[in-house]
Amino acid sequence: MKNALFALLALAALLAGGWAMGWQGVMLVLSVLVFLLLLQFTQLMRLMKRMQAAPLGHTASCVMLQSKLQVGLPLTQVLALAGSLGERVGEKDDPAYLWRDAGGDRLLLRFDPRSSRLREWTLERAS
Repeated sequence: MKNALFALLALAALLAGGWAMGWQGVMLVLSVLVFLLLLQFTQLMRLMKRMQAAPLGHTASCVMLQSKLQVGLPLTQVLALAGSLGERVGEKDDPAYLWRDAGGDRLLLRFDPRSSRLREWTLERAS
């Protein structure tokens, strides 16, 4: 839904720029759109660089991470909250990732395979 809305707004901005300023307006709008896309790409690369330095499947506290989760949260936001990449335990059609903490707690997160949004999670406390 967000992608369709962004595409419609971009098209409307291109048309408005062309109507108001001619080809210079179209070029201005295209420049702004490319800038926004580069900004998103840079943000994603910064996140991936931070994830590369962290140990795989480890988070500071599974309980604190679990308290910040919401259904529908995008995978990139979950990674930013966890501070590392999760260990993949699910199949391709049912992606699931596992995080552990120093206390032995485990947090299993399942994502929607099409939208990469959080669907459900399970916290297993250490006994």
